Amino acid sequence: MHLIWENLIKNLILLWTGEFKGLDEGDGQYELAKAIWEAIASRTSAAGDTIPSAYGSRVPNIAKDRPNVSAEMWSFWALYLGPVLLRCKFNNAKYYHHFIDLVRLLNLCLQFEISDEEIEQIRTGFIDWVRQYEEMYFQFDVERLSACPLTIHALLHIAPGIKFSGPVWCYWAFPMERYCGSIQPGIRSRRFPWASMDRYVLENAQLTQIKTVYNVFDELSLTEPRSEIPGSLTDPMYPSCILLPPRSSARPDDAQIKTIAAALSTRSGAVMRDVTNALKKADIEEWGKVRRIDSEEGDTMRSCSLGTMAEDSRDATYVRYEMLVDKQARFKRRAAEFELQTFYGQLTHIYRVHFPNPCKPLKIQQPTTYIFAAVRACVLDPDDAQLRGLDIHFYSRHGHLDVIDITSLQALVGRVQDTGDRWAIIDRSGVLARAEWLGEDDDE
Repeated sequence: MHLIWENLIKNLILLWTGEFKGLDEGDGQYELAKAIWEAIASRTSAAGDTIPSAYGSRVPNIAKDRPNVSAEMWSFWALYLGPVLLRCKFNNAKYYHHFIDLVRLLNLCLQFEISDEEIEQIRTGFIDWVRQYEEMYFQFDVERLSACPLTIHALLHIAPGIKFSGPVWCYWAFPMERYCGSIQPGIRSRRFPWASMDRYVLENAQLTQIKTVYNVFDELSLTEPRSEIPGSLTDPMYPSCILLPPRSSARPDDAQIKTIAAALSTRSGAVMRDVTNALKKADIEEWGKVRRIDSEEGDTMRSCSLGTMAEDSRDATYVRYEMLVDKQARFKRRAAEFELQTFYGQLTHIYRVHFPNPCKPLKIQQPTTYIFAAVRACVLDPDDAQLRGLDIHFYSRHGHLDVIDITSLQALVGRVQDTGDRWAIIDRSGVLARAEWLGEDDDE
C-alpha cells in the first residue's frame, strides 16, 4: 500500500501535469493546464486551515513543495482532497471518474473488516481499473510503455493479498514504521545492535503480558499519566465528554435563553412558560470546548463564539451530529414517526445548565445538570452521484440553529473550499476512517 501513495498517486499527478518521463498525452486529454494545477495546489495548502489537526498534518502546496510531501500526506490528499479539488478540472470527465474509481477501491482496501464479497469487488475492480488505465494512458502504444510501471500491475495482487493476510491496515507501512521508531531507543549497544533490540522487544512483550494478566496497566505504565487539564469540568451525568476552557460565567442573553428553553421544553415535555421560569433559577454558563472521551482518540470540538484562535490554528468548529426527526412532521393528523438522521454544522455555543434544586415542571427531583450544544446547520446540496459513498457532502449556506444534547455531537469534520461560497464537508469517521498505531502504552 505504501507504493500506492509514493508511486501510483505521484505518477498520476506527473501524467496530469505533463511531467511523466517526457511523455505527452498522446491521443488522450488528461493533462491539466498549469494555471489549473497551481490553483488545485494552492487550495490544497489553504485547506489546512479548515481541516482539524486531528485529521493529520497539513498538506503543503503540492506544486511548489512536492519533495516535502510524505506518503501519509499523499494518502490524505488522495482520499480526502483530490475527489473535491479535481472535480470538473479535466477536459474529459472520464479521467476524473477513473480517479474516483481508484479512491473507492482504496477505501474498500482500508476497511477494518472486509467480507468475501468485498474482496471479490476489489479484485474485479482493480482488473477493470488497470484495463482502463492502459487504454487512457498507455494507449496500447509501445512507445508509451513507460506509462505502465510495475506498481500499476501490482494492483492486481492486492485482493489475493487481502484474502491471504487480512485487511491491509494489519501490515501496511505506516504502523510498521511507527513500531520500528518505537524500538529504536532500545538499541543500547553499537557492537551488538540486533541482540540489544531483540532483548528490548522480548522484555516489552513480557511487560505487556503482565499488564494484561494482572490488570496493572496504570501501575506499570512507562509513560507519565495524563494530567487533568486545568479548568476542565467533568459531570457524572455526562461520562462521555469533558468540558474545556475557556469558560464564561456571564448569563446568556435573552435570545440564547429562548433557544435553551426550547430545547428543554422538547426534552421534558413542559410548556415554554414553565421552562423559562425555571431557567431563571438555574445556573447557566458557557464553555469554549468539549472533548469526547468515549473513544481512544476523542475529538476536541470548539465553539466559534467563545475564546480566541491563534493565527496558525486550524478550524475545529464544524461537527457531525445526529437528531431524531419526525418523518410525518408535515402531516399534523398523523402519529409521529421518528428516525435518526445525520447533520453537519458549525458549533456556535456550549451551555452547561445546572438546576441546584428540584423543579416540578421539568420533573427534576434532585440537583440536575444539562449540557447543550448549539449548532448552526449546513444546508446540504443534493449528493453528487460521482462522489456517492465517499462521505463527501457540499453546502453553500447555513440554515437553522439546532440546540441539542451534547451527546448528540458525533465527531469533527473538515472542510475544503470548492468554488465560490461552496464548500465540501469531509467526514473521516465513516468509510474514510483510517487505522493508526498508537503504541504499547496507548493501546489499552
